[in-house]
Amino acid sequence: MKAIPVHEAVGTVLGHDITRIVPGQEKGTAYRKGHVITREDIPGLLTVGKEHIFVFDLRQGFVHEDDAALRLAGAARGQGLALSAPSEGKVTLTAAHAGLLKVDVERLTALNSIEDIVFATAHSNQQVQAGQPVAGTRVVPLVIEEEKLERAELALAGRPLIEVKPFAPTLVGMVTTGSEVFSGRIRDGFGPVVRRKFESLGSTVFRQVIVNDEIPMCVAAIRKLLAEGAQMIVVTGGMSVDPDDQTPASIREAGGKVVGYGAPVLPGAMFLLAMIGNVPVLGLPGCVMYHKASIFDLVVPRLLAGETVSARDIAALGHGGLCMACPECRYPVCPFGKGQ
Repeated sequence: MKAIPVHEAVGTVLGHDITRIVPGQEKGTAYRKGHVITREDIPGLLTVGKEHIFVFDLRQGFVHEDDAALRLAGAARGQGLALSAPSEGKVTLTAAHAGLLKVDVERLTALNSIEDIVFATAHSNQQVQAGQPVAGTRVVPLVIEEEKLERAELALAGRPLIEVKPFAPTLVGMVTTGSEVFSGRIRDGFGPVVRRKFESLGSTVFRQVIVNDEIPMCVAAIRKLLAEGAQMIVVTGGMSVDPDDQTPASIREAGGKVVGYGAPVLPGAMFLLAMIGNVPVLGLPGCVMYHKASIFDLVVPRLLAGETVSARDIAALGHGGLCMACPECRYPVCPFGKGQ
């Protein structure tokens, strides 16, 4: 900092708080540390008795915290994000639309390893809503060396650090298995739940076919839905190890190439993901019907965002894949699925 005449301070950054005292009425901060002084401020500064003030000289290779935060946020931002105006040196990134939050965690760690740089995000691979804050950034000091900021921008160059990938509206076909449902002995409980889940993600279950436990009938239903233009197929029920549960065999018989059968997620262990051409085919276990959060909520949003989910991706769900069965479910504001 250096002391300069107030008339020469326009465009500089105030290095300390300046107090205004009105005898018998008030005492408070008139100008806060970090304020960028404008020509309109000069009369007020003189009124509180400040003919000289201490300022940071930004011409000597330093950047003010507000400008630094805007530069960091702009360099990190990918699609689907909006930036706030700086507030006390911080810029907040919010989702511009509903979608899947993606964070390059390795590069985020490298960025935060640069001295005086702070960039905090929500967990990657979670569903977010429009207007939801997903990240914030600032620098630690009031002003930061241009050289440090340039290093941070270099670490952010090339591809987005953070983005919100939109969900593609998808036509979903559903096959519900079970002789007890097919015969009418019990009412289907799966269909309404799965429809609501897909609707919340911007997709539509355009047809539901109810079949018994015989493999040929299930295979015929899958092929019928494919012929009708299904862009994703979910098969509900029949995913346990009981002899009558034939869903995995039916998906294979219909031409499904299995990506993974079984997931390290509770609830959701008996999950199957296969592909028939470029159409994902999912075997959904019964837990999807009963639990607010399950394997469905960890995998389906990624598929609807256009991602390819591999066997390794499914294996990685084990870290954070245990639902804590809280008395009041607050998903997604909880640890479930947040291990990556």
